[in-house]
Amino acid sequence: MRIAIVGAGFAGLGAAKVLRQSGFDVTVFEKAPDVGGVWSRTRRYPGLSTQNNRDTYHFSDLPMPSHWPEWPTGEQVQQYLESYADTFGLRDVVRLSTEVVAAELVADETEWSIGSRPAGGGEPATWERYDHLVVANGIFSEPFIPAFPGRQEFTAAGGRVLAAGEFHDVEAARGRNVLVVGYGKSSCDVAVPVSDVAAHTDVVARGLLWKMPKKLAGRLNYKYLTLTRLGEGLFRYLDPKGVERFLHGPGNGLRRGMLDSIGAVATRQLKLRELGLVPDGSFEDIARSTVSLATEGFFERVADGRITVHRDQVIGELLVDAGRPAARLTDGTVLAADLVICGTGFRQRVPFFDETLHARLEDGAGNFALYRHILPIDVPRLTFAGYNSSFFSPLSAEMAAVWTAAHLRGGVTLPSRERMREDVRRRLAWMVERTDGRHARGTNIIPFSMHNIDELLDELGLNVGRLTRARQWLLPVDPRSYRGVTARMLARTGGSVRRSAVGDPV
Repeated sequence: MRIAIVGAGFAGLGAAKVLRQSGFDVTVFEKAPDVGGVWSRTRRYPGLSTQNNRDTYHFSDLPMPSHWPEWPTGEQVQQYLESYADTFGLRDVVRLSTEVVAAELVADETEWSIGSRPAGGGEPATWERYDHLVVANGIFSEPFIPAFPGRQEFTAAGGRVLAAGEFHDVEAARGRNVLVVGYGKSSCDVAVPVSDVAAHTDVVARGLLWKMPKKLAGRLNYKYLTLTRLGEGLFRYLDPKGVERFLHGPGNGLRRGMLDSIGAVATRQLKLRELGLVPDGSFEDIARSTVSLATEGFFERVADGRITVHRDQVIGELLVDAGRPAARLTDGTVLAADLVICGTGFRQRVPFFDETLHARLEDGAGNFALYRHILPIDVPRLTFAGYNSSFFSPLSAEMAAVWTAAHLRGGVTLPSRERMREDVRRRLAWMVERTDGRHARGTNIIPFSMHNIDELLDELGLNVGRLTRARQWLLPVDPRSYRGVTARMLARTGGSVRRSAVGDPV
């Protein structure tokens, strides 16, 4: 079987490695000149680093170097993915700087016709046939920039508007008035290095998010609070089981007390009350759509005036004020703004599919209707990778790739289409309600990373043992615990593991 994979980030490379190991002929298309996806040098902004510590943010069979900092930089993550491609012999199957412009099912829907060309060029597409297509283009692949009124006049006066991922050189902000839009990780990350060189840095936040310090009270590493099964269990899942039934039933007071106490410590430590930056709602809302770590130095710069946060505001219009680029907020405040950097999220879409195919992939509200966040019910010979964005993105993507490989090897007994549709419908309804609609069209499973991995592996009969899962309740999840899952899948589906010269699976 010839398989095309679009995207060479964590999801695409993980899928390529597992599928090649499973005996398939794989080709990976990547528009960027390097592997890495969101970590590519073409998309890294100053200040980018991981939210996970290095010991939880890697594939099962290749840990990050132990001498790296606990929270690796964006450049180091990209180096890790380069190393992964080298270690598992993926270089010869990855076509860098190659853009997929169209993917179409042939008339009888037994093959895919893939049209690709050199990225950024105007050459006609080259078309090839594949037996199966894996979409790994990333749910953070297309930055969203609001349609600001007045942008044309603003730009004509010398103002610039760009997404955080398009801002690569902090020197471009030196001596400028910079307006950062958003309050998520990328916005706060960018604002810190910008504030060191800009004339002034304003952050416009439509709504404040709760932030988790990397070390609570300066001592307790957050990984013991959120990167464990207990931390995940503090938030109500679709189907609570075992200890979770207690935590969300008779033990609900204890559970709420734990969350409230963490929130109180974070509020004091970050001095949110003194800065007027206590978010609305309760600390439990921190997991509504994502969990954001506090960027080191951000709140300190707010305190000393290098960063000004305008809470509960959006840009009403961009304009020219006294001949200089500026922005007017909805409360009427006018801010000088030579440079506007938007950390305002992403569009979740597959640009190489036409509207007819998109309609077959989505529910009536535009959400991706994927069984296990992988399998479209009504489109054959197609799976998705990385559409289960989680705390443990490398591990989640890898285990989804194992499920895909098992499915293609005939090792998954699927429910009826009616049952799969009902499962997807129920999950999407729950996600919409839980996140207030901020679920990235059904692709964001945070904070329920391990629930998703359990469901994938339980369906295959390949989950790790009870002792390992019990240990994960109190200790951060170690991806190395899942190192043997692929080999077990291959053995169960009648195959064997090919090994590299150093004995690792390839």
